[in-house]
Parts: sequence; structure tokens; C-alpha cells
Amino acid sequence: MSKKMLLIGIAFFIILSIGMAPTVHGVDFSKKTIKWIIPFKVGGGSDVWSRVYAPFFRKYLPGNPAVVIKNMPGGGSIIGGNYFHRKVKANGLTVFGSSGSTTFPYLLEVREVKYDFSRYHLVFASPFGGVAYINPKFGAKSVQDLKGFKEKLAYASQGATSLDIVPLLAFEMLGLDVKAVFGYKGRGAGRVAFEQGETDIDYQTSSAYIRNVRPLIKQGAAIPLMTWGVLDEKNKVVRDPMEPDLPCFPEAYEIIHGKRPSGPAWEAWKAFFTAGFAVQKVMWLPEKTKKDIVETYRTAAATIIADPEFKVVVRKSLGGYKQLPGEQGRKAFEQVLKVPPESKAWLYGWLKDRWDVTVK
Repeated sequence: MSKKMLLIGIAFFIILSIGMAPTVHGVDFSKKTIKWIIPFKVGGGSDVWSRVYAPFFRKYLPGNPAVVIKNMPGGGSIIGGNYFHRKVKANGLTVFGSSGSTTFPYLLEVREVKYDFSRYHLVFASPFGGVAYINPKFGAKSVQDLKGFKEKLAYASQGATSLDIVPLLAFEMLGLDVKAVFGYKGRGAGRVAFEQGETDIDYQTSSAYIRNVRPLIKQGAAIPLMTWGVLDEKNKVVRDPMEPDLPCFPEAYEIIHGKRPSGPAWEAWKAFFTAGFAVQKVMWLPEKTKKDIVETYRTAAATIIADPEFKVVVRKSLGGYKQLPGEQGRKAFEQVLKVPPESKAWLYGWLKDRWDVTVK
């Protein structure tokens, strides 16, 4: 073999090595297409999240399969979840992306829900944050000023059993007199209502807060109070690194009441916070998926999360939160599945007594 042919062969091998993910655990997805079911419309938060990850899964799954997003909206994401539970084969070619809005009906045991997260394999989980803020007309400069606060506040809500369980229950636990105005179609609409003076207190998720609320704060049109927080590796709620100078909700509770939160209300809040924010979005594989396929996906997820290029994308598109591969995500999501019966009973009573909502 000539030296020229040898160099060509080496170059060709290098190109193949760079362009193709190696076989992992004997699994090879060459010439396959992975379908990722997202139970929401195109353009929503979960859709954006999945499309951020999709090209990296193509890069790191063995065989470099095509990864396509299949949007399946309806029923507040229940339709897509039920489809995944009933119809999907456990061959590694279809995965499901859930959000807090998918998890909440499951936790509340809504009759229409047939999917069961306790039976599936978690590949990775993505945290998101949230920041609560108030109209400056009330004179509050920080959460400390909410001690003994007696003013009536209006809040734009999507519904008592939506993701708004987290802020509504937090406001209740802090002793605030908040009237929820139901019927808003999203947090964007809630922010507009706040800006127009229709409501007095609001919260936004991380990306929307950075983009839309920080300018209001700079203008003096909003006062940030607290973040909901993030979960650390020991599943403790700690300060959100996006706004490290703001107290997280447990700290806000301690500032106002002089003690750390505890009891069924706190257990219910933490479970729904975990589902709605700390482990908001999750990739799942079906129950009967073989172990080698599960480990292949988890290895790919861990490699993606460690990729320097992906870390840049996370900072720009997903708020920069630490992504949770494999066991880290599973342990965090376990907090969702371990809601004590007395906490659920308390929450059902709270929904009925406070908002006249009967869940089951």
C-alpha cells in the first residue's frame, strides 16, 4: 500500500470515528428513527426543550439515529401520556417527554390519567426555576416587608390544579391574602395583566423572567420577592443560582414565620414544586424496555450534559440549570412519587375549601 493510500485510509477512519457514536451496551440505532412524543403544541416550552436536546441525542446515541419530535397535544397533555402508556413498544425507538403539567394530574389521581410514572425508566430530567414579584405600589422592597402584610392581592392564574398550585400554595403558606383570577391562558398573559395593573403579584419561569421581568425591575415597575428554589444533590430546596441574592421559598417562609416549613402543607408544596420546577421535564422509556437500551440512553444523556457545546446551549436556552442524568434525575423524581397520603388529603381539602375545586 502506498503512503498516499495509507494516509487516505487513516483520514477516512478518523472521519468515521468523529461522525458516528460508538455502539454502547451492544445497542446500535444505525438507520433507525427515534420518535420523541411531546404532549404539547409546537413552540411551547416542552417542544423547545426537546428540540434543544434532539440533535445531541442523534450525535451521542450509537448509530446516530434520526430523532424526530412528535407533538401530541390535548387534554392538558393527558392524551399524549396515555398514548405512550398504551401504544408504545418497548424497543427504544419511542420516548416520551413529560412536563409538570403532565405530572400534576397524575399526582392528583385525575380519572382520565392512565399513565404511571412509577413504572417507567427515567433517562434524564431538566429543572426550571421561577421568581415571584410584586407591584411596588404596596411599598414592599423585599420578602421581609411581607411580615404582617394585610393588603389584598390579585394573581392571574391558569387554574387551581395547574402549575399554579406552586405559587398559590406558597402565597397561602406565607399568609398572604391573594385572590386568584382564573382563566388566563399562560404565564405570558399573567405578566401582561401585571404590567397593565390588572393584578398585583405574579411569577415567571426563568427564561421569561430574564427576558421580560428584569427590564420591569430596572424600570422600578416590579419588586422581586423570592425564587421557588432548586433542589441540590440531597434533594434539599436551596437558592436559585439564577438569582442567588433572593431567598428561596423555604427561606421566605422562615423569614416571615421564624421557623422552617414543615407538615402536610409543606410536604405537598415540595412534591408539586419538584414536579413543576425542580424536575419539570423528563425523558421516559416504557416499562418493559431492556436494561441495555435504558443504559444506552442514560449514557448518551450523561455525555450530552457533559458536552461543552451543550452547556452553552443550556445557559442560553434553558436557564443554565444543572441537568439531571439517570440516577440523579430518578432520585429527584422519587420525591414526586412519595407524597404522603396525609399530604394529598390536605391538598384535596385545600383545593376544595380554598378554591371550590373537587379533583376526585
